[in-house]
Order: sequence, then C-alpha cells, then structure tokens
Amino acid sequence: MRPITTFVRPLTAVEEQQLRSGLRSADAFTLRRCQILLASAAGHSPALIARHLGCTATSVRNAIHAFHQEGPTCLQEKSSRPHSARPLLDAVFDEPLRELLHRSPRALGKHRSTWTLGLLAQVCFEKGWTPRVLSNESLRLAVQRLGVSWRRAKHWIVSPDPAYARKKKARDRLIRLAESHPDWVLGFQDECWWSRLAQPNLHAWAGAQPLRLLELEVPRDDPDRKALCCYGLFRADTEQMLLRFVDGRPVSQVTIDYLTWLGEQLAQEGKKALLLVWDNASWHISRQVRAWLKEHNRRAKREGGVRIVVCHLPSKSPWLNPIEPRWLHGKKAIAEPERLLAAAEVETRVCRYYGCAQHEHLQQIVQPKTKGAKRKKVA
Repeated sequence: MRPITTFVRPLTAVEEQQLRSGLRSADAFTLRRCQILLASAAGHSPALIARHLGCTATSVRNAIHAFHQEGPTCLQEKSSRPHSARPLLDAVFDEPLRELLHRSPRALGKHRSTWTLGLLAQVCFEKGWTPRVLSNESLRLAVQRLGVSWRRAKHWIVSPDPAYARKKKARDRLIRLAESHPDWVLGFQDECWWSRLAQPNLHAWAGAQPLRLLELEVPRDDPDRKALCCYGLFRADTEQMLLRFVDGRPVSQVTIDYLTWLGEQLAQEGKKALLLVWDNASWHISRQVRAWLKEHNRRAKREGGVRIVVCHLPSKSPWLNPIEPRWLHGKKAIAEPERLLAAAEVETRVCRYYGCAQHEHLQQIVQPKTKGAKRKKVA
C-alpha cells in the first residue's frame, strides 16, 4: 500500500522558485498543484488546504505523494490511461497473422473457405496468440495495422418497379400477420445456382494487391455439371433453410413439386398456412403455377392441409428478400479456391453450412417432341 503522506518534504531553493513561478501558470492543474505544495510546505494540514482551495483532502495527499515520487515534474498533468496495458494481439504476431490470412480456413479444419473477423478471432485464440477470444473490433484494428482492409459491396441499387411501395406494403402486411398467427409460417423463397468452380472475382482480405481465387475449368470428360440448381425457403419463425436440389433447371413443373413438398413438411408440424414471399421469376408467375395454387388452396380448405398465400416482391429488389444475403454468404463459405469440387461435394457443403438434411433431387420432366411439331418463333 502507498504510505499516507500528510506534509510535503522540505523544499530546496530551486524547487520553491519553480512552485512560485507555477502560481502564474495559465494551466489550472499546475496552478492547483503549486498552491497545494506551497501551503503544505508552510505547515498547513491537508484538510485545511482542501477547505481553502475547494478540493478534497485526497487530492491534496495525491499531490504531495506525487511530488515526493517525481519532484517538480508532477506539476504537469498526465494521461489517466494505464500505460502498463499491452495490446491483446502483440506486434510479434503480425507476420504470422498476415500469413494466416493468406491460407484457407479449411486447411485448419473449419467449414469455410474465406475468413470472417469472428472466425479469425477464434483461430488466434486456439493458436495461443491471444489470452481470450477477441471482439471483431479488436481483430479489425489488428488487421488494419497490417495494411489489410475488408472490402464490402455498396448498396446503391434501387428498384425500377413503379408499384414498389404497394408491393412492399403487402409484404410487410404478411410479416405482421405471421407474427399474430403461431400456426402460420412466413417463408422467403428463391432459387440459387451453386457453381463447382471458384469465382474469379470472389475475394475477402485484400492488401495492396488483392488476392483472387483461381478460375478453374471443367475437363471435357467430367460427368458432373458445372452448376447445381437449388430451391430454398428461409423460414422466419425458426430462421432455418429448407433446400431441394434439382436435376435440371427451375421450371413450372419443378416449382409445383417443390411447393407440394413444402406443404407436406409444414403439415407434419401442424401448420395451417404458408405465407410465401418470392420474386417474379417466370416459373413463379406462370399460368400453370397459378392454376395449381388455386386448386391446391381449394383442396386444402375442403380437405385440410397447408394453404399457400403468395406475395410477389417488386422487380429488382433483392434487399426485401432475407434469403438473398444467405445465398451470398453460403457461396463464399463453400467456395474452394485450390481445386475443382465434385457435384456431390458441393451439395454436402451447402447442406452442412445451412444445417439442413439432404433430400432426393427434384426431377425436371422433359416433354418428348411430337413428330411434325413446329417451333414457336421468338420475337
């Protein structure tokens, strides 16, 4: 413990001259310190000095103790921040950290191919570089110290749909309805193509020369397709994804099979309605899908089942569909910059990332061409 000092030690001639010169200082801290020390040298107690100067006795004792330890240098105000605290991520780890950012997280047993601040903090803690798992802001500052920046996309696009306000209002109404009905499910639906090739413009951590993934090519004798089509539904109630891959491409018939499967899944949970929010893709607004929805809802009302209430989003407004950023994060998570992925491996990575089961693929039924049928001329 620090000893309690009541009076200042005897002053030298030089020290007394410095203290008296400090009485003319424009700095309030220096002026107060000089008043305290000269009054204490004259034999006044800390309590009396505090009463005359309008401060606390603790401040008087602190000034006397600082003078005993530092001499006249205590007349200058110092920062109250602790100087003994060292950074949580030492500078000696700068080069190992830079090297770590140039490696794929999958090489360390992680389920992503690109880095995030949270994942980087976890790996630094596992390697013993930090005493605990640091916050994202601490890691951001450490990475910034290396001259590395995180590049993000800018939200500048706007919807050209003249009915944007009306359609957005209808979507918001469905969100409110789902919150007040526990046996209804609000789902945001979309389709996604999962490429087996690394995207050449996909990059995360970038220094002076951004690192980009290699553009791979599929051998001619490779039996797998370049990309896999997948239907997805993001459930707002459980924040889970329901996925079905397709052997083919999204068409009206596959969409109907997918909606039928969704109804069966929700019926097993005792749900009564699916409030479906999706875009205006041709296989969403086709005559065949609209006719099926009408007949399905009539049958569900008559025999029981899950009704499907559809809400179409404004054109070119992906920010209104929460599944869109999940597709983006998923593509970055499964990407493999070093080799070509097999189709089965892509599907496994996708299902593992979203935490959903792998189901049998939906089949696109190709109608055989009739003999003598004429092709329709496209305008």
